[in-house]
Amino acid sequence: MEENKDFLRQGNNYRSLKAFQKAECIYDVTFYFVHHFLKPGDRTIDQMIQAARSGKQNLAEGNIDGITSREMEMKLTNVNRGSLHELLLDYEDYLRVRGLQQWAFNDARCVQTRAFCAKHLDSAIFREKIKERSDETIANIAITLIHQCDVMIRGLIEWKKRNFLEQGGIKEEMYRARKEWQKRNK
Repeated sequence: MEENKDFLRQGNNYRSLKAFQKAECIYDVTFYFVHHFLKPGDRTIDQMIQAARSGKQNLAEGNIDGITSREMEMKLTNVNRGSLHELLLDYEDYLRVRGLQQWAFNDARCVQTRAFCAKHLDSAIFREKIKERSDETIANIAITLIHQCDVMIRGLIEWKKRNFLEQGGIKEEMYRARKEWQKRNK
């Protein structure tokens, strides 16, 4: 039986999404950060790890669920954004309550960090580099990664909206596929 490529797209490879790769970097940085700078038993450890995990996992789940539901795909992609914003607040809170500095946008360290984070999507690089950094620096790296990932996700949502307007959802795909099959098999 020949596979119909226009119906129920199966080629969703979330691992190739730059936003997914960036979210994986955020998860790995967060995992290191909470286990090195928060005290064992602090509830924030689990909350930050779960927010970072949700930020990554919802991209994967939304991408796969999008095969049959564009609505679920967009919802889960936006849940990803919500989780990352929750994590962003945790990092900002960490810096504020400890009297540490959240780098201003034009601060030379922030400019350098943005450039580095924009260029690298391999979480192994971040896992290695953060071992030499302070809690303040790692929190600012995470904040930068979260902002960059958020921009990517907003772009992904806009692309998904445009794609839906042009192609429709699963019901429209099913209708088109059925009509095409009928036309070929008369």
